[in-house]
Amino acid sequence: MNKTGLGLALLSAVLFGVSTPFAKLLLGGMPAQMAAGLLYLGSGLGLAVVLGARAALRLPTHDEAPLARRDLPWLLGVIATGGVAGPLLLMLGLARTDAAGASLLLNVESIATLLIAWVVFRENVDRRLLLGAVCIVAGAVVLSWQGRATLSPGALYIVAACVCWGIDNNLSGRLSAVDPVRIAMLKGLVAGGVNMALALVFMHAGLPGPVLVAGAMAVGFAGYGISLVAFMLGLRHLGAARTGAYFALAPFVGAVVSLVVFGVHDAARLAVAGGLMGIGLWLHLSERHDHEHIHEEMAHTHRHVHDGHHQHTHTHDDPPGEPHTHYHVHTRLVHRHPHYPDLHHRHSHDGHDHGPDGHDHGGHDHGGHDHDGHDHTHAA
Repeated sequence: MNKTGLGLALLSAVLFGVSTPFAKLLLGGMPAQMAAGLLYLGSGLGLAVVLGARAALRLPTHDEAPLARRDLPWLLGVIATGGVAGPLLLMLGLARTDAAGASLLLNVESIATLLIAWVVFRENVDRRLLLGAVCIVAGAVVLSWQGRATLSPGALYIVAACVCWGIDNNLSGRLSAVDPVRIAMLKGLVAGGVNMALALVFMHAGLPGPVLVAGAMAVGFAGYGISLVAFMLGLRHLGAARTGAYFALAPFVGAVVSLVVFGVHDAARLAVAGGLMGIGLWLHLSERHDHEHIHEEMAHTHRHVHDGHHQHTHTHDDPPGEPHTHYHVHTRLVHRHPHYPDLHHRHSHDGHDHGPDGHDHGGHDHGGHDHDGHDHTHAA
């Protein structure tokens, strides 16, 4: 297992999970739309400060690939689906359904992420990964279950919101080589602005007091901003299906915080959910995907070290030290090693029989594929 990717994905889930109980507390002092706006604005503004500090300090080790013209369609898709449509559909659904049904339905996001990654973007998903994801989602369902699953007409809105976030997670994978702080900042500012406008103009809501505003923005910075940066870095190492599955641990983290801090959760239910999620996590951690594969010649820009996939020469303009970020060319390479659908291993698996152990038992025809989903030209 890629330990870096695992750590980042779990960090994302922990930060979001911890933020959820505190975000719910905010709803007692403001409309849901206003809370969503402040949370996202806190994310965007906080990350803008991080970007400014990073530029002022001129930290070369924090350099990331800039946005390029080819990235704009993916970025617009991420903002439209995950930043605008998803929260809006969720608010419409919450206004028309009960809390039990809404909590249960929000677990659709991780399922949507995995299915879209598997069916649309052709990420490798073997039976071990699927079973692990089912266990993790089952644990989240146990946490959400409140004795009934009555679905109001608003349920379709919530399912649509989860599908939007599933699309967002997969589109974000196409941007995982780009500076994640910049992507998350733009998403937070746009989503926050749209939600605030809806609350102020259409709902005629007033701004809450300064303490509530500051609290909401602080929660948003950690639970939405830093969490999203960690999620996007996890996508870089693991791909959307696996990162999305680990992110489904967030409800468990939120439940633990609720139990310890607020005393509002059933410990027995928490133990059952934790057991299911632990089984799912073990299935993922024990996954081994190993087969001979071909890296066709490709060129792109991203943060890297000179590992087995980055044996290239430097010009006098390239930055010194490692890790560093610059435009570089990969020569054609054929080799075999354990790997995941990271930036350099997004290849087809047609003709392979991946058994439940995740091993390859078939052919090795992976030629002619763009392994990171980008049009490899110089950044604009």
